[in-house]
Amino acid sequence: MKRHDTGEAFASGYNCAQSVLMPYAEEHGIQTELAYKLAANFGAGMGRLQESCGAVTGAFMAIGLRYGSTDPNDLQAKQLVLEKSRAFVSAFRKKFGSLLCRELLDCDLNTDAGQKKFKDEDQRQKICMACVTGAGEILDSL
Repeated sequence: MKRHDTGEAFASGYNCAQSVLMPYAEEHGIQTELAYKLAANFGAGMGRLQESCGAVTGAFMAIGLRYGSTDPNDLQAKQLVLEKSRAFVSAFRKKFGSLLCRELLDCDLNTDAGQKKFKDEDQRQKICMACVTGAGEILDSL
């Protein structure tokens, strides 16, 4: 299976969801601009709500691209995409301890104090980059 570099886009400034989705979108013929737009609002836990980590939501989109079906009656494909999603979640949780952005960062990005902690502790590089690259590694292992 092809090894994907999810960290490259993240290092360039794209959000976690965009960075995880991008290499898989390209692999499936999705235009770069469209993929970036599609995932634009999933960073920082979906619209900076700090819910599901953007690396996770980006991975779910990638799993859909790889294993999803366009046939609503294809029960086998539906089952496969659910199995792959659950396998991803299990591995991500095992590696990082949570799926939630607020728990992974242990700060509130919607407050000045949270933004300061995020910046002062270089969490984008230390935590978010690890989640983005880890999500890519897990996806490549599915």
